Amino acid sequence: MVTDPIADYLTRIRNAIQANHRVVDVPASNIKREITKVLHDQGYIQNFRFEDDGKQGNIKIALKYNPETKQSAITHMERASKPGLRKYAGADSLPRVLNGLGIAILSTSKGVITDKEAKKEHVGGEVICYVY
Repeated sequence: MVTDPIADYLTRIRNAIQANHRVVDVPASNIKREITKVLHDQGYIQNFRFEDDGKQGNIKIALKYNPETKQSAITHMERASKPGLRKYAGADSLPRVLNGLGIAILSTSKGVITDKEAKKEHVGGEVICYVY
């Protein structure tokens, strides 16, 4: 049993990048689906597919690499809000990741969105993770 499914999701992606895998499978949940959509929209992953097996389902994520340098588009993924210590940010105090080069993924009342979108919508929420 996993106590923090989002941390497990991020760790599976990090491990696949370290091992230079092209595709990684993660168990699906609604929040993981939304985080995957945000990562795809922001260009950090190449593609994804949801597979329904009648139970929990899986998410197949195709990782994105630079063809010349073989370096991943994701250099760092870090869990911000943990089950033992939740981190929330108001609309006026949203985190800036790598001076705006990275993204913070937030769970807000408008759904799972990036820090830049939250600033536009003027909403705050739980800071799930930082990606750059």
